[in-house]
Amino acid sequence: MKHRVQSGLAVTLVLVAAGAPLSAQQPTAVEVPGLGALVFPVSTASPVARSAFLRGAMLLHLFHYDEAVAAFRSAERLDPGMTMAFWGEAMASNYGVWDEQFPDSARAALARFAPTAAARAAKARSQRERDYLATVEVLYGAGSKPHRDTLYAAAMAKLSQQYPADDEAKLFHALALLSLNQGVRDTATYRRAYLIANDVLRRQPAHSGAAHYVIHATDDPDHAGAGLAAARSLARSAPAADHAQHMTSHIFMARGMWQDLVAANQRATHTDASGHAMPGMTSGKGCGHYNSWLHYGYLSLGRTAMATALLQQCQRRASSDSAFTGDAIAMWSRQLLDTEAWAGPDAMWRPTTLTDPFDRQTWYFAHGYAAAKRGDSATAAADLKALRQANAEAAALIVRRGNSSPEDRADAQRGAVLELELDGVIRLARHDTFAAQQRLRRAVLLSDSIPYAFGPPFVDKPAHELLGEALLATGRRDEAAREFARALHETPNRPLALRGAARAAGAK
Repeated sequence: MKHRVQSGLAVTLVLVAAGAPLSAQQPTAVEVPGLGALVFPVSTASPVARSAFLRGAMLLHLFHYDEAVAAFRSAERLDPGMTMAFWGEAMASNYGVWDEQFPDSARAALARFAPTAAARAAKARSQRERDYLATVEVLYGAGSKPHRDTLYAAAMAKLSQQYPADDEAKLFHALALLSLNQGVRDTATYRRAYLIANDVLRRQPAHSGAAHYVIHATDDPDHAGAGLAAARSLARSAPAADHAQHMTSHIFMARGMWQDLVAANQRATHTDASGHAMPGMTSGKGCGHYNSWLHYGYLSLGRTAMATALLQQCQRRASSDSAFTGDAIAMWSRQLLDTEAWAGPDAMWRPTTLTDPFDRQTWYFAHGYAAAKRGDSATAAADLKALRQANAEAAALIVRRGNSSPEDRADAQRGAVLELELDGVIRLARHDTFAAQQRLRRAVLLSDSIPYAFGPPFVDKPAHELLGEALLATGRRDEAAREFARALHETPNRPLALRGAARAAGAK
C-alpha cells in the first residue's frame, strides 16, 4: 500500500511499557502514513499490533469507521488481549457528529473481549485503559441515546481531567461535546469543543483528528475564520483520507473561498491525480456528497461547462440506479437556479424515478420556478400543486417514521419555504407584486428559523436573495440592499447575491 508521506512529520515509534502512565512530557508523535500523527500509548508487547491500533485510532478520528474497525480487528488478532483494540472497535460504532449510533455492534465487540463490564475491567492491562473502557461502557449502557450521550460527555470530561497530559482523552471529550446535541449546532457547546481541540492542535500540528474537530466546531459563516488554519493543517496531514480532504471545504464553503473548495473536493473525489487514496474509496462516479459540493463550487466560479459535465455524469448514473436520484436532482436544481437558463435543455430534464417526496419537493420547485420565469404559467401552477402534495407526503412520512429529529423538522420547514417561494415567484410573474412580496417575506421568516446547515444553500434559492431580487425589480433598492447583505452573511461570496448587492447599490 502506497501513501504520500508529508515532510516534517515525526516517524519515531512510541514504545510504552504495559501499564505505563503518560508522563507530563509528551513523547514523540507517531506518524500514521497518509493520515496524520498522534501520541496514543497502549499496552502491548507487539509493535505490529500497536501500529494497527494507531492506524485505527486515526481512522476513527477521521470518521472512516469501516476502515477503523478493520484496523482494530487486525490489532485484536495480533494481540487478543489488547484492551484498547476492543475499545476502539466499540467506539467505531458511534457516529456522534452525524447523530448515528450502532450500540448492538459495539456491545458485541466489547463482549468478545470479555462477557461483562466487570470482567472487561478486570482484564484491562492498566488503570488508564480500565478508565477508557469505563467511558465506553457508559456510552453503550442503559437508557436512551440522548441520555447516554450526556453521561458519556461527562465521563470523557472526567477522564481528561484524570489524565491531563493525555491529548487523546481531550480530543474524545471534544468529540463527545460536538455529539451532545443530536445533530443540532449549539454555539456554546461547540465553542468548548473548539477550545479543547485547538489547544491539542497547537501542540500537535500534524494531528488530523484535532484539526478535524476544530473544523466541525467552526464550520458556519460566523466562526469559520477560526477554523481556517485547521483546514490548511488537515489538508496537509491526511492526504489519504477522502473525508478529511472534503472536510476542509466546510470552512471554505462557509467563507465563500471557491477555488479552495473546488481543490478540496477534487482531492476528495480523486479527480486530482496528485492524491493517493486508500483502497476501496471511490469517487462516487459523479454522484455523492463530495461531487455535489464540487459541482456547487464549479457553479460559483462560473465554470459552467465543468459543472454541466459533472451533472450529466450523475444524471446518467441516476438513470440506471435510483439510489442516486436525489443527488442528481439536487445538483440539477442548483445548476438551473444559479445559471438562470430557464428555457435551456437543463430546464426540461425529468429524472427516470421521481417517487421520494423529498426529491419531489426539490424537483417541482426548481421546475416550476423555471416555468414561471419563462412565462409558462400553466406548468408553474401545476408544479406548485404537485409541490404542495409532496410536502404533505413528506410530512406524513415523518409522522409514520415516528421521528421528530432536528433533521426531519428542518426538512419539513424547507418544504414550506419552497412552497412560499414558488408561490411568490408565480405571483411576481403575474405582476401581483404585493401578494408576492408577502409570501417571500414569510419565506424569509421561516427560512431564518431553520438551524444553519453547512454546505450549499439548504434552500436552493436562498430566501433573502430571492426577496432582494423581488424588491429590486420594483425599485426598492435600499430594502433590497439589506436583503442581499443578509444573504451574503449566510452564503458569503455567492455570485447571485453579489450581483444583486451590486445592482442595489446602483451598479449596472
